[in-house]
Amino acid sequence: MAKTGYGKRPAGDEDPHADPDFAHLSPRDREIAVFVDHLEEGHAMGYKAIAAEHPMYGQQAVRTSMGRIGLAGHLRWIKEHITVEDNSMRWVTRTYWSRTPRSPEWWADFARDRDGKDVTEDHLPGLARVEEQLSETDEPALDDIELPVEEPSEAYQTLAELQAADPRMPLSDQDCRNLEHLVAQWLDHGATPQEITKALTDGLPPTVSNPGGFARKRLETKMPPKKAKIRQKAARSARVTRVLMACGLCDADERTTEIVNGLCGECLAEVEADGPVWVYQDPVPDTFLPAPRKGGGLPGADEVIDVTERVDALRRAAGLL
Repeated sequence: MAKTGYGKRPAGDEDPHADPDFAHLSPRDREIAVFVDHLEEGHAMGYKAIAAEHPMYGQQAVRTSMGRIGLAGHLRWIKEHITVEDNSMRWVTRTYWSRTPRSPEWWADFARDRDGKDVTEDHLPGLARVEEQLSETDEPALDDIELPVEEPSEAYQTLAELQAADPRMPLSDQDCRNLEHLVAQWLDHGATPQEITKALTDGLPPTVSNPGGFARKRLETKMPPKKAKIRQKAARSARVTRVLMACGLCDADERTTEIVNGLCGECLAEVEADGPVWVYQDPVPDTFLPAPRKGGGLPGADEVIDVTERVDALRRAAGLL
């Protein structure tokens, strides 16, 4: 799954799943489209994430097919500039999916309608697509691997820095480990490290013969009551203030290149090199009824209208002639 609010997002109301939904696509593109169509909303839509789960196709095949599926009108990547109430701003890339193939004009209207949308409930920093994970063949060299180092807890660190606050309270490593659980309780009750330091150093005698024992007694006898948890502040309102079409394969957008049917020119050429591409075309009606008679009566009862030129024009536009 992608981060909350990102990943696969429906573009609009659609009918239930049906076998003919992607019959116009090539066999591979059709299989990947059906696979994506059945992913739950919010699923990561990067080609690497999908290839990692698809039983048949690898990253390159999925990458190319995702571009071809976009050309067919099922998929668009849209960059949205988010402005938050505190005046912070960020770009996010959202992936919109439509089981029904949509025209470029439909997608353009859809993107334009996103401008000004309230996205308070689903905005997060960063990009929507999660696809930069290492593949099996991209393992880092041994020199590039950093082994995790165990960091001291906040409670331990508070005790270790006590001597810097007052030289009369030097605590050994063992003292810090023995008292760590007590300081952790103070922190859990809502005390800050500064408040704990003050409690352990205020009103000290001229000399402290046993700093560890002295600290234990104060930690046990002066522990504050547990503070009530403060309600989390409501999320700051966020709104889309600019929208750009982005290339689904390389993340370029309209600021630097022309985006045609969801792809930049370079990625479009790469996808077309893989074989014939089905690009969305407005449907051509198979039949045309004659117009109703002006004088009334049954439509077309004794009036014939020649629509041959209109049919031929539409079929040429659809590439069928």
